[in-house]
Amino acid sequence: MKKYNVVILGATGAVGIEFRKILLERNFPINEIRFLGSSSVGKVVDFGERKVKVEPVKDDSFEGFNLGLFSAGATISRQVARRAADSGCIVVDNSSAWRMEPDIPLVVPEVNPDDVEWHKGIIANPNCSTIQMVVPLKPIHDYARIKRIVVSTYQAVSGTGIRAIEECRAQSKDILEGVEPPKPAVYPHYIAFNALPQIDVFLENDYTKEEMKMVHETRKIIGDDSIRITATAVRVPVFYGHSESINIETEKKITAEEVREMLRENPGVTVADNPAENRYPLAIDAAGKDDIFVGRIREDESIPNGINMWVVSDNIRKGAALNTIQIAELMIERGMISEAR
Repeated sequence: MKKYNVVILGATGAVGIEFRKILLERNFPINEIRFLGSSSVGKVVDFGERKVKVEPVKDDSFEGFNLGLFSAGATISRQVARRAADSGCIVVDNSSAWRMEPDIPLVVPEVNPDDVEWHKGIIANPNCSTIQMVVPLKPIHDYARIKRIVVSTYQAVSGTGIRAIEECRAQSKDILEGVEPPKPAVYPHYIAFNALPQIDVFLENDYTKEEMKMVHETRKIIGDDSIRITATAVRVPVFYGHSESINIETEKKITAEEVREMLRENPGVTVADNPAENRYPLAIDAAGKDDIFVGRIREDESIPNGINMWVVSDNIRKGAALNTIQIAELMIERGMISEAR
C-alpha cells in the first residue's frame, strides 16, 4: 500500500484533535506524521502507537511532506499555505483564507469532486454550515434546479472552538447553581440557556460574515451564481452538531416523497423522517457521526414549488475534519498525491 507523509497544522485545536481521530479510524495510509502548533509547542501527543511532539512552524516544516491538513485559522494559513504548496506539500485548508479565491477549489467530495483536478497546491474546505447544506441540496438542484434558498442555522458552540465549549459549560453550571457567571469572554452575551443571532462580525449590509459565507460558498460549490440565497445564523448552547432549517424554491415541481427517495440514495446522507413517531434529526444524535441527517421534509404550502427540510450534522466532523480528510482520500484515489519517499 502506498503511504504518505502528512503534516497537521493546528494539531491540538478542536478540529486538529478530530483530524487525528479520523485519520486513525479510517486507517489513512501514513508513513510519517508531523504536528505543528503555537501555544502547544513541545507537547507530546499520542497518535496510535506513536508519540509525536508538537513543533513550531518553520521555513522547512513542510519539506518532504506530501499532504498538509490545516486548521489553525485564516491568518496563519495565509502566511504559510503557499510556502507549503511551493515545497510540494498539497494543502487542504479548513480556514476561511482561501475559500473565495477564484483559482482555489472549494470542495465537498459528494457535491463537486472534479474540482480537485484544477488545484494549484491548495484546496479549501468550506464553512461547516455550508457543507451540511449543499450535500442534500445538490441532487435536488440537479433534478429540479433550485432558484432560491432561505436558511436559518442553529450552530453549536464547538464551531467557535474549545474556549467556547468551556465557557458554555461553565456558564450553565453557574446558572443552575444560582451563581452569577463571569462576564462572557468568547461571545458578546451569555450563551448558556440563550440563543445569539450573531455568528462572526456584522457587515455593511447588516448580515454577519458567517451568513454571507453561506451565500457565496454555496454558489461556488454548486456552480450556479444565479441561486438567490438568504441566511440567518444563530449560536445556540449545544456542544456539538449544527442544525439548519432550509426552505428552497425550485423551477421544476418536486414532491416531498421524491426528495426523501433521492436523499436516501445520496452518499453521506441519512434520512430520519417519520413525524408519526416523532422521528427527525437531533444534534445529540448527529454528534460523533459522519453522515448528514435530514428530516421534516415537507412541501411548502405557500408557493407552488417549495420544499422545507431540517438538516443536522456534526460540525467538527463532516463540517470540518472529515470533509478535509475526504478531500485528501479523493486525491489519493485519483493518484494526485505523490507517495512518500
